[in-house]
This record gives sequence, C-alpha cells and structure tokens, in this order.
Amino acid sequence: MTKGFLNTAYTARTAAQTRDLYDDWSASYDAEIAENGYATPRRCAQALAARMDDLTAPILDFGCGTGLSGLALKLAGFETIDGLDLSAEMLAEAGKKDVYRTLAQIGPDTPLPHAPGDYAAIAAIGVIGAAPISVLDTLMNGLASGGKLVFSLNDHALAVPENEARVNEWLDCGAARLLSKEYGDHLPGIDLKSNVYILEKA
Repeated sequence: MTKGFLNTAYTARTAAQTRDLYDDWSASYDAEIAENGYATPRRCAQALAARMDDLTAPILDFGCGTGLSGLALKLAGFETIDGLDLSAEMLAEAGKKDVYRTLAQIGPDTPLPHAPGDYAAIAAIGVIGAAPISVLDTLMNGLASGGKLVFSLNDHALAVPENEARVNEWLDCGAARLLSKEYGDHLPGIDLKSNVYILEKA
C-alpha cells in the first residue's frame, strides 16, 4: 500500500505550504484516501445529523477539500451545503461532486464570509492539524447561540496538548457545550484514529 502524499501531510508547514501541498495532491487525493479507508467524514456527518433538528438548514463545510466531507454530509441527509477551502485545485475537484450549493476559496487569515446564524452548523472534518487550533475559535465565533460545530482531531493532532486544551477552554468557561466525543477510525490503512467532537455554541 503506497502512502503517496500522506507521508508529508502531517508535518508542520505554513499556510502557503499547506495550500501548495493540497493543490498538488488534488488529482490523487480521493484515490489515496479511499485506499486507506478514510472513515472520519462518515463518522462526523452521521454524528452531526443525529443531533440536528432540521437537515434542510444550511451548513458550512469548512476545509472541504475535494468534497469527500460534503458527500458524506449529503449522504447523511443534509440538503444545503456550502464549501470553503484554501486550495483552488481541491475546490475544482469538489465541484465535480455536485453536492455543494456554493464553493469558495478562502485565505488563511481571511474572516469567514458569513454572519453568525447564517449556518445552523459548521463542519471542519480532518481540518485541525493541517490548520492551527486557532481555527476552532474562528469557527465557533462564526456560529450563533445553538449553532453546532462538528470537527475531528486525529492522533497527530491529539498528540499536541494545546489542541484539546483549546476545546476544553470553550467548555470550561461555558461558551460551548459538548454534545458528543467519540474516538474511532480515521485512516485505518495507516492505523490512524481520531476523536470526533460536536460542540454547541452557548
């Protein structure tokens, strides 16, 4: 089993280097990830769907990549999905899947192009780790009270204490409630697991 780009995906890099990596990876990403049994999109989508009252409400797929996360969200029953990503090449692949209402490129330090309340939920599936944990603050601040965030931290991200510490900061001060946290398969082909979390904005 070849690892392709996976052997460099979890090394530290700047936002520009991350964008370049995913641009280069875009054409082979789906095949390589499928070869390694990518399970987190389905786990995240099903967990979120089970805790949503209205699957027709718009949701944002942040860091949507080639659209595997959006496809999982659609298969879980979500009807209105918008996607954002750093990589133009990844977005081009996502557009071929015909699951998104809109797709847009976002810069690493660009504010979210929506107001809190525009989305009932935000998904950041397999994002934190490639992106810094500060993204969690950005996404939570992009939700209105009652909005939900589903995200994952794989074993590499969990090995960095600051990542779960930031999650706990949101919980400990009462700014968010933990609806779900489950450890399970991420990329079984390389024996990598992840936590899937759902937070609700207070």
